[in-house]
Amino acid sequence: MDRSLVSVRAALVLLLSALAGVCVGLLSVSAGNGTVGGVLAGLAAAGGAVPVVNQVIAPDTVRGRPAVREARAKGGSARG
Repeated sequence: MDRSLVSVRAALVLLLSALAGVCVGLLSVSAGNGTVGGVLAGLAAAGGAVPVVNQVIAPDTVRGRPAVREARAKGGSARG
């Protein structure tokens, strides 16, 4: 099993979304909304951040084809 369970891009999207949720939750609790309000605000922020972060972190493609295949098709390497 050489394939990983989650891609690096998916892990990064989920990590950044969770970070946004934790930050919003902590800010909400420190503003005096209570623990339950902070948890709910954090969950809502994390859920809302997933599509935003997903759009910001674009897939690694060149003209609809993965960059690795494009570089190999031209006789070069994908690293530079």
